Amino acid sequence: MSTVTAGEIALPSTARSASLFVLFALCLAGCSMPAPKPPAPTLTMPGTWRTNVGPGAPVEQGWWQAFHDPELNAIVTRALANNNDIRIAQSRLQEYQARLRIAHSAQSPTLTASAGPTRARVINAFGQPAEATVFAGSVQAAYEIDVWGRLAATTEAARADLESQQGLADATALSVAASAASSYLNLRGLDAQLDLARATLQSREQSLKLARRQFEVGYSSRLELSQAEAEYRATAAVVPQLERAIAQQENTLSILLGANPGPIPRGAALTALTAPAITPGLPSDLLRRRPDIRQAERAVVAADRNLAAARDQLLPSLRLTGSVGVQAYSISQLLHSPVQLWSIGGSVLAPLFDAGRLRAQAAIAGTVRDRAIYGYEGVVRNAFAEVDNALVSVQRLREQLDEAIARERAAAEVLRIAHNRYANGYASYLEELDAQRNHFSAQTSVLQLRASLLAAHVDLYRALGGGWTTPVR
Repeated sequence: MSTVTAGEIALPSTARSASLFVLFALCLAGCSMPAPKPPAPTLTMPGTWRTNVGPGAPVEQGWWQAFHDPELNAIVTRALANNNDIRIAQSRLQEYQARLRIAHSAQSPTLTASAGPTRARVINAFGQPAEATVFAGSVQAAYEIDVWGRLAATTEAARADLESQQGLADATALSVAASAASSYLNLRGLDAQLDLARATLQSREQSLKLARRQFEVGYSSRLELSQAEAEYRATAAVVPQLERAIAQQENTLSILLGANPGPIPRGAALTALTAPAITPGLPSDLLRRRPDIRQAERAVVAADRNLAAARDQLLPSLRLTGSVGVQAYSISQLLHSPVQLWSIGGSVLAPLFDAGRLRAQAAIAGTVRDRAIYGYEGVVRNAFAEVDNALVSVQRLREQLDEAIARERAAAEVLRIAHNRYANGYASYLEELDAQRNHFSAQTSVLQLRASLLAAHVDLYRALGGGWTTPVR
């Protein structure tokens, strides 16, 4: 970039030189490019949610406590304290706090000091070469006057970046809390299925013993004995399958807690866990609650301020400088009778020709601003969709669970009747065997739906923003 400097301006300046400087700056100000217009908004705000789940309680910050399980509370607390993703987000937040301090420091004067001897060969007043050692010390001050607001725009952009990172940190914490809660609830669902499988296996073992005794006394055929044994083996295979899933779920949860893979303490049973109804509020409330929306919003502000700073690079800058120091040809002279030096002045620095580099940088900043706006609209729409999905999941899973409970009751009655018919010789063992399978399937379905419904409530808490209101510090 080629520059033009308006020389050292001696202070106090004359009225004529000041007028020339102002005229020079105003002429160069005409070189600034007009600010590109932001894209037309395409985001519309829905009035209500598509799904209505009825009245409920508002979302609180410690939303996981609504499940009333002390172990779940402890697990989420450990995750928020020890999770590596949260630690990374906090470290990034500290980085952007330092970036803000750097940007803000550009609006303050700088003060530097220098001291030391200098040995040089020079030409004296008589045209003869001479060597001399000069001892000097000085203090220099410099200050750039923010005429066009470029430095203030840079500071505002850094502050918006910090607020965006705060939103990212809150979103990370919300995601970790929701993942820990969902993993724990899924673990309790697997525990309940394992208890059911073991209890069913004991029942199948009794049926197998009964079938073996009846075969041995000639009351039943080998076919019925083989059928009873096959059903026992099928149920027995479910137990290690669930034990494997439980171990994997424990390991996944351990990683979320920032710990090595290991066992996880249990609290309330799955059937004792209940999630209260939630009031989702209006869609417009989501803009204030979701940390990822706040992150995207502040990213737009930062991009807009960076665009303003990039445009201001095309304008001249005014820098004031001053220094005061001492100089001598010996240490003794420096201490007792040094030569005192001082200077004060100012300079104007303005771009004249850079082959379009600064304008291209401003154009890039404009496209970054536009992408930030598009990204913000995408984040908001995705948030609306997540809330609607979570609401419909809660409603439909609740309906599925009601039907599954009714089916389980009907299957239990079918099993009771089939067992009595078989015991009294009115039906074959195949009829009872089919009833056992249906009852076990119905019981398993109820447990799976209970766990899914609880996890859907966690998803709804996360989609609604989780009550995060942490301020930027």
